[in-house]
Amino acid sequence: MMFQRPTNQPRQAKPFTRIVHLVDGTYELFRHFYGLRRFNKGVDRPYGAVVGVLQTVLQMIENRDTYLGVATDHVIESFRNRLWAGYKTGAGIERALLAQFRPLEEALAAMGVVVWPMIELEADDALASAAHIASKDKKVEKVAIWTPDKDLAQCVRDTRVVQIDGRRKIIRDAAAIREKFGVDPPLIPDVLALVGDAADGYPGIPGIGAKTAAHLLNRHGPIENFPPDVLGKQCDLALLFKKLATLRTDAPLFKKVETLRWRGATPAFAAWAKRMEAPRLVERCEKAAGR
Repeated sequence: MMFQRPTNQPRQAKPFTRIVHLVDGTYELFRHFYGLRRFNKGVDRPYGAVVGVLQTVLQMIENRDTYLGVATDHVIESFRNRLWAGYKTGAGIERALLAQFRPLEEALAAMGVVVWPMIELEADDALASAAHIASKDKKVEKVAIWTPDKDLAQCVRDTRVVQIDGRRKIIRDAAAIREKFGVDPPLIPDVLALVGDAADGYPGIPGIGAKTAAHLLNRHGPIENFPPDVLGKQCDLALLFKKLATLRTDAPLFKKVETLRWRGATPAFAAWAKRMEAPRLVERCEKAAGR
């Protein structure tokens, strides 16, 4: 699923940035790893999921969506683990999957794609920061964040910054986020703080479900504005969970959107394709670069 570009615009000497694509590399790696499990008869190829992610990104490039960046969790843990002991860690991630994180980052870079391997922050923070930087550029028509992760819904702005669930072929703008969660995008961290996020490892406030959370937030605004009797002694805990749910937008990933423009694979990519037993990726890159 890709955005359609106008066909009646004249070719310009210097390309006009229209759509910036930001890809959740960690999610894509998980998706391809477990997708392959249906066919690999219990034997995980060392670079199977990596090749899947590269193919996904290359498909975007072949569609002439050449302004893009990929964020990964180079280290699963982040500063949030110091705030909440139960926050998600790398424990339980299968060794065969974990072993493909670094090769993914290196293979993407060799393919000429901008990669943000996050250590102190998370991949979600990188996506939020990249969306924030790109959306400030007046030459950018739209920013597309490719992930189904509900955390990223907080980054959606009107129809200019959207969230895409590529597997389900769903594009969500601000109106769609409100329809799904009952609140506008900026209040998503508050929703998650109240109802919890099992994937990230914090439970939320007992007795508050999604409908109640949306009702309270639409009535009072963010948690900081709640009357004291609404959450009582649980208020400080709710604010801590909100801090966990709030994505950082201040990561200094790049200064100019032109940095994200794909200009072709590097000479090192041929060796990577050979190592991954995916030689056709080189041919596809050469063809895409020659257009």
